[in-house]
Amino acid sequence: MTRLLRAFLLGSLSIMPALVIQPASADTSYKHVLLISVDGLHAVDVSNYAATHPASAIAGLMKQGLFYPNAVTTAPSDSFPGLVAQVTGGSPAVTGVFYDDSYDRTYYAPGSNCQGEPGTEVSFAENVDVDSDRLDGGGTPGKPLTQIDPKKLPMVLVGGKCTTVLPHDFVRVNNIFEVVKHHGGRTAWSDKHPAYEWLNGPSGDGLDDFYALEQDSRIPGTKVKTTGSFKAERDFDEARVKALINQMQGLDSTGKAKAPVPVLFGMNFQAVSVGQKLPKSGPGDETGLTGGYADAAATPNNGLAKQLDYVDGALGELLAGLRDNKLVADTLIVVASKHGQSPIDPTTFQAHDDDPYAKTPGYGFHIADDAALIWLKPQDREKNLAGAADYLEKSSKALGIGQLMTPNQLALAYQDPAKDSRTPDFIVTVNPGVVYTSGSKIAEHGGANADDRSVALIVSGTAIQPRRITALVQTTQVAPTILRALGYDPAELQAVGKEGTQELPGASF
Repeated sequence: MTRLLRAFLLGSLSIMPALVIQPASADTSYKHVLLISVDGLHAVDVSNYAATHPASAIAGLMKQGLFYPNAVTTAPSDSFPGLVAQVTGGSPAVTGVFYDDSYDRTYYAPGSNCQGEPGTEVSFAENVDVDSDRLDGGGTPGKPLTQIDPKKLPMVLVGGKCTTVLPHDFVRVNNIFEVVKHHGGRTAWSDKHPAYEWLNGPSGDGLDDFYALEQDSRIPGTKVKTTGSFKAERDFDEARVKALINQMQGLDSTGKAKAPVPVLFGMNFQAVSVGQKLPKSGPGDETGLTGGYADAAATPNNGLAKQLDYVDGALGELLAGLRDNKLVADTLIVVASKHGQSPIDPTTFQAHDDDPYAKTPGYGFHIADDAALIWLKPQDREKNLAGAADYLEKSSKALGIGQLMTPNQLALAYQDPAKDSRTPDFIVTVNPGVVYTSGSKIAEHGGANADDRSVALIVSGTAIQPRRITALVQTTQVAPTILRALGYDPAELQAVGKEGTQELPGASF
């Protein structure tokens, strides 16, 4: 077995029998959990920042918590599977979520009324908004179904009836928000697209309060997306920080209605991810900013440094909100990352065109950032498998391919693509530094290289004995740890039972 396949198999299946739901413990350590995902934040970023900013919020969280310098996220390391892991305890093998833009062999295209052959792209991002140019997505923040256009959603036959697939229908297992709701607790989350409505889970009602703004909206007065400016991205995050402060004050995310403080709540930050990918100043930025890293030691350039400073300040703002509302003693704080970003070392960066993937024999769909997932059309998949593999092998130099994972290997790491509607037919991992881009971005995520998968993970709270835990851990372990902290049985998560996901070492409550 290759070293790379072993890496993919870190989250492989360990089938366990279904377990009976247990009631919450009467003696819990925490009444609230605040989950924060800082997209793109590596473990090395955390270590470096705490060392150079000893009075920072990040350093303070580490001093009052557990720091896991060897935490890894899913492979593929995209935003969807990365967050799905944290809230379900499962890898793509059981969640069925490989990317925010993927493929399902049983779905039909939006607007098709389930006519024609099944098999279509499934993208749950800005593309499903009513109006992705607007910050509110064309609807009302706090009411995601007003922001999502059902005509843009994939379709599927259920009991012979054609129906649209809402984001929450997509994930195959339940999540921590649903478990908390099952026990009567209030839940809330804020993220970068209304499509993150999937956090409602298969039940459709996991979240009491979901506050989504559209990250790909246009900066007012320009044709540039929010992601094209360091400052615009910071402002985007800060608007959502305010939503969490409202929740700490006993209001809903909009601040317009009274509501209990959520038992489980949180948000993602995008500022660091944009700071890693954006090469230079955009609208609203001071001139002379440079994104990314200066060297292989992860020294941030001035643009990224501003983003790191902002996130640290925002974490301080959230900590102050907990303190001001007398929530500190009762709240566990988890700071994690959906994904890392690659490459850190700027000298290894190589821009490649991903268009040749569309020429793969039997091609159905592909997605490529700094890895590539390829699906063949299901109707003639078998006759094209050998030709597709041969084409990809012969294209390896032009595409920067490090290793090609075949259907047999993917069946071991995930599920058999011949039987499962979601598992890709091929996954390509790239040589370190390769990024598929036709634009100016200088980093990406989605792959399985170290810079993609190495992520921040801190668990901080007043009942924790602070220490650094060097064991290799996975972000799937966040979900059962959160439930245990709240006094619930982690076995209530379906993925925990299916994959045998353990709680984080050292996090005893």
